[in-house]
Amino acid sequence: MSSIEVQGNKPHAVCIPFPLQGHIKATLKFAELLHHRGFHITFVNTEFNHKRFIKSLGLNSLDGLPDFRFKAIPDSLPDSNEDTTQDVTLLAESVRKHLFAPFHALLTKLNNDATETSSNPPVTCIVSDGFMSTFTITAAEEIGAPIVLFYTIAACSFMGLKQLRALVEKGLAPLKDESCLTNGYLDTEIDWIPGMRDIRLRDLPTFFRTTNPDDFMLNFNIKTTDIAHEASAVVLHTFDALEPDVLDALSSMLPCVYAVGPLQLHLNRIPEQPLKMGYSLWKEETECLEWLNTKVPNSVVYVNFGSIVVMTPEQLVEFGWGLANSKFPFFWVIRPDLVIGESAILPPEFVAETKERSLIAGWCPQEQVLNHPSVGGFLTHSGWNSTVESLTAGVPMLCWPFFAEQQMNCRYTCNEWGIGMEISNDVKRDEVEKLIKELMEGEKGKKMKNKVMEWKKLAEEATGPHGSSSTNLDNLVNQVLLRKS
Repeated sequence: MSSIEVQGNKPHAVCIPFPLQGHIKATLKFAELLHHRGFHITFVNTEFNHKRFIKSLGLNSLDGLPDFRFKAIPDSLPDSNEDTTQDVTLLAESVRKHLFAPFHALLTKLNNDATETSSNPPVTCIVSDGFMSTFTITAAEEIGAPIVLFYTIAACSFMGLKQLRALVEKGLAPLKDESCLTNGYLDTEIDWIPGMRDIRLRDLPTFFRTTNPDDFMLNFNIKTTDIAHEASAVVLHTFDALEPDVLDALSSMLPCVYAVGPLQLHLNRIPEQPLKMGYSLWKEETECLEWLNTKVPNSVVYVNFGSIVVMTPEQLVEFGWGLANSKFPFFWVIRPDLVIGESAILPPEFVAETKERSLIAGWCPQEQVLNHPSVGGFLTHSGWNSTVESLTAGVPMLCWPFFAEQQMNCRYTCNEWGIGMEISNDVKRDEVEKLIKELMEGEKGKKMKNKVMEWKKLAEEATGPHGSSSTNLDNLVNQVLLRKS
């Protein structure tokens, strides 16, 4: 049998992430795992992010392989050459209104170009970010292919998003007025969420914190989780041992739920990675690894607030002096757009005080940093990729959640898993200093380090040859993605 005929019979998965850094990274890893299992992959970015990848990774970075192709569709947002994250609300509006037509046209073209003898097999399944479900489910129905919704978040956060409709129905959201944000209302306990306990309103995804019943993001998130049951399966980037109660509850609410993470641990088991590409929309500065080599084990505080978080100039300065006064060496990633409306400038006396033991960069290869022996703690915004990467590296966290589902990730990190401590929203240098010292050398810090090493081991077991995530991935492929519709 010729290789072309074999090629013609390959299953073909079209993968489309929500157009933000964290979603793209997780979906790309998932696509690589499917590719390793024999799938032909078409990976769909928006034109804006496609260009940013080429800018950060180099001109040929998206050439891919004959059976791993990158395609771009327009997002209908104003054109921009900025190296910054697009506005999340505008992106969500574009997803709702403009992405169906170009995505559907792409699927049609892929199928029209497919012939039995070509190297482009017809599309056999769609792997869609759960937050793209408002148009991808329809597109999958129109071409008669199974669709998997991959929510690149924790099970607890997905469950939290699924409660937004209930909050509205119970009259708990939207907020009566702005004072609800400060008068203790957010401390109201919620005792009716399946598989969860001791959850407060403030732990739920922040989209309900609006006074407007027509708030776009509130309704967008209700819609994208409401229709999850229409998909062939729901995939979550977590593992069974980490969130058993929530996963059990979700499995009774939805037809097929598969926990397949942590994705990177599966990839680590593939000996030769054919895809030599990165996952970052920013150019990663690797000099930090040489700097980390000069530091003793577990001595460095790594600070990164992810790709979307913004803060005020005052908050930046409070974090800075908290780090400086702790006297620990630190490596801080400060994105060009981290500070609201202006460039991130730290006072000259801070720079002078810390220059011997600090390094500041615009972006970095985070997983390599977290796995570096000198890194002892991670000050994070509690984004889900960052949380999983810290857990699998065995690094305890200080959490400063910003928005979306980061509050829920923080709650579980600190209260359920015992591997983090929360910094209060209104940042003060004394608290930052105190918590860093506790994290790096205190009794609680030692307990958290032991705990995170236990979770790391369980994550490795889950992705091992007969682990829960490996079995779930096998079942997902065989029972859903390879299913003839």
